[in-house]
Amino acid sequence: MIASPSADPNLRRLPVHRISRILSTALAVGALVCAPAHAEGIVGTGFPAGFPVIEDTSLAKPVIGFGAAGPVTRVPVIFLHGNNDTPFPTACNPFGRVQAFAQYLAERGYAASELWALGYQGDQCNLAADQTNRSRIAHTVAANVPDLSRFVAAVLAYTGAREVDIVAHSLGVPLAREWMRQEHAYHQVRRFVAVDGPNHGIINCSPNPLNYFQAPAAGGFTPASEVCKELGSPDTPFLKRLNRGDDTPGPTRVLVIRNADKSFVYFPVQDGAIAPVPAEDSFGRPTPFSHSASLQGAAELNLLGQGAFDPVLGSSHMGILNSPQTWDATFDFLSARPHR
Repeated sequence: MIASPSADPNLRRLPVHRISRILSTALAVGALVCAPAHAEGIVGTGFPAGFPVIEDTSLAKPVIGFGAAGPVTRVPVIFLHGNNDTPFPTACNPFGRVQAFAQYLAERGYAASELWALGYQGDQCNLAADQTNRSRIAHTVAANVPDLSRFVAAVLAYTGAREVDIVAHSLGVPLAREWMRQEHAYHQVRRFVAVDGPNHGIINCSPNPLNYFQAPAAGGFTPASEVCKELGSPDTPFLKRLNRGDDTPGPTRVLVIRNADKSFVYFPVQDGAIAPVPAEDSFGRPTPFSHSASLQGAAELNLLGQGAFDPVLGSSHMGILNSPQTWDATFDFLSARPHR
């Protein structure tokens, strides 16, 4: 069970240049992070027969993801990956750890028909031709809300469920929040696990010359890039609108799982192979982003040393998605009986 922050002190909030080369190395060793196949209850890499084809609004091609036919007795879970990621390993992205996360739930009683994922940025093969696609419009929250809206509606219709649970990592967190905000869809989401999401911005967008993420080869995260217009500061119009009032409105129960020591999108410290950048926002103002993943009104689990679970880059931001602690806490939170 996950206790509330007030009940358990462990849940209280705790106080590249060579990016292209790193990513190339990751591609070469990507097989190291692929989960083994399981004989029964396997989580696949596609959608079942009869599930509607959903066109990616930005890419003009069908979304990728997974799901399965079969009876549904639990609330279906929808997984959302982060920026520049995929629901499962692809030819161009060796990470794709959402599939392994879902497989963990399958091995603890979930049916494959209850486990779904939306790949809202395609297979990431377009990054090879232009690394700045990482920060362009197709990778923003706003561009992908329509995909999520249609996907949730399709999962509900296909499974016959009345609500879903959402497990999101990184960019997937504000994507889920913005969809719920735009469509007042809080009644459709029973529980929401928000893993290291940029709820209050990212550190990678400042105009400081030491912010190497601005370089085209490192993603082109300049203050003028579309992703940075959304997430470059707690004071962007997008984040001010998203965070106005209650961070956790409606009946949805929320668990935040965050890195409390390092995470290259929030902390100005070395995170595995990822060198730090100054703690400044997209307006060039000194800004602490270390608590960006936090949400008022949510239970919060703070984790340390999560880089141990990223065998390619050693980064905590990616490792936390592959962490046994994250998987255990998520299963407990989704399985817990509602309070009377």
